[in-house]
Amino acid sequence: MKKSVIYIVIIILIIFGFYEKVYIPKHTFKTIVPIVGDIKVEVNGIGNIGAKNIYKIGSVYSGRLKDFNITNGQYIKKGKLIATVDSVDLSDKIDEQKALKNKILSDIKSLKVDKQSAKINYELQLDIFNKDVKLLKSKTISSLDFKKSLTIKKSAKLKISSIDAHIGSLRSQINQIDANIKGLYKRVALYTIEAPISGYVTRKMVTNYQIVMPNQILIEMVNPKDVWVATHIDTRVSGKVKLGDIATIKLQSSSKKYIGKVVEINPINNPITYEREIDVAFKNLRIPFYLEEQARVSISINLLKNIIKIDTKALSINNGENGIWILNGDRVQFKKVKIIGYEGKMVAVEGISKDSKIVLPNINKKTLFNGMKIYHD
Repeated sequence: MKKSVIYIVIIILIIFGFYEKVYIPKHTFKTIVPIVGDIKVEVNGIGNIGAKNIYKIGSVYSGRLKDFNITNGQYIKKGKLIATVDSVDLSDKIDEQKALKNKILSDIKSLKVDKQSAKINYELQLDIFNKDVKLLKSKTISSLDFKKSLTIKKSAKLKISSIDAHIGSLRSQINQIDANIKGLYKRVALYTIEAPISGYVTRKMVTNYQIVMPNQILIEMVNPKDVWVATHIDTRVSGKVKLGDIATIKLQSSSKKYIGKVVEINPINNPITYEREIDVAFKNLRIPFYLEEQARVSISINLLKNIIKIDTKALSINNGENGIWILNGDRVQFKKVKIIGYEGKMVAVEGISKDSKIVLPNINKKTLFNGMKIYHD
């Protein structure tokens, strides 16, 4: 009999211990109350840092690269020398044209001397001709001698005209040579490569003294003002996003949040992921920046005032519907709610009163169900 009493006492103690140590803790839940206030409704997306424009800078002509001392990440001002391409053949051609021009100028100088001599000869022949005219009138010379004098005079005059024409032709050649030299200098200028914008070098493709081909890319540059995050957002919520909406950007490599704004919305949705690309530009871009770095973007699309908001931990799904567990006395009841926006760890809802006492579900405790009796803090 004594042993039976002892066993009964032990069983009672075990049951009591189970009740105190297991049953009650498993049925005890924390509770919270809703908060009334304002909430910024946001949509979120994941994307990568990119740029509206990536400037690919290359050489128009082939040749050996010189003065190419650019490094990745370097900031370059507009107009700064990036590199020069060896243009020895052009320099030789310019020298050839200049030498030819000097020769022609020398020929013109010589022709001017010949022209002066021809003028003197013409004046002499003109005096002889005028004298022969008088002699012909006095019949001192024959008409044949007179014709010879006239021919010599005309030839002397034609000699001057011929020299003038030759000089004119050489001067035309000089004009052509000057045009050729000017064109060659323009080509030489194309062998000098300068930065078309101010920006950062994001990629260096070749090295100094390397032989490059026509139109080969040397570097890629990005203007910091063009940098953005190309984020992808579910089309079911992306329609609420507008150009100019303020956003926050969280980079994978930093805990800091950056301010940005929506600057472009791609009108074509991705037919596979059902997402839309929305580009968000930085207001305070971090330097240095890294293209293709992953970033999380939150875009504010609305401000809800004086609404009920709760911790997202309170949300549950029961029979496929969103809702929360409401405390009614010492029992719980599932209450369906409409989610109208998120802000961080808070969610704005409709369907409950501000006086509701909400039970926080806990995966380490009993699963809640309608009418379940609980203990609470």
